[in-house]
Order: sequence, then C-alpha cells, then structure tokens
Amino acid sequence: MQQTDLAVRNARGLHARPAAVFVETAQTFASQITLVKNGRRANAKSILSIMTLDIRSGDVVTLEADGADEANAVAALSELVANRLAESE
Repeated sequence: MQQTDLAVRNARGLHARPAAVFVETAQTFASQITLVKNGRRANAKSILSIMTLDIRSGDVVTLEADGADEANAVAALSELVANRLAESE
C-alpha cells in the first residue's frame, strides 16, 4: 500500500465538480483507493462517499492506494490535487 498526505487548495474545497474529476481519475486505476480525513474513510471511486468527508480548502487528507497500479494512482491523483483539480481558482 502507498499513501501520501494532500493539501486541498481549491477555493471551495472538494465540492461536486472537482470531486467528479477526482473520482473519474481514480476510476481509471485497478487499485483500491481511499481518502481519509480526521479518521473518516471514503472510497475515492465514489463521489457520494467523497462528499461525506466535507473536504474544504486548506484541509489535509490522506490518499491511500492498494493494488497493482498503486504507485501510478498515488502519483496521478497527487498531481491532480496539486493542480487544484483542473479548477482555475
């Protein structure tokens, strides 16, 4: 399993639009991918699951991936979050 901490820098956090981008990217990997915030875990391939974490700007979440392509999943999703999930603000 690989994991890393990610700082969410979007002005409005991980609301529906960027969460959808995150989920679409996560779904391209075979690995099981999880987001963790304050001990609460969410399936990163489910937008409803991610939305329950109420991830806001400035929050730090842990990204976990477990499977054959875990390194690629962590790298791609980390880059996506670092680039503000394709949002301009």
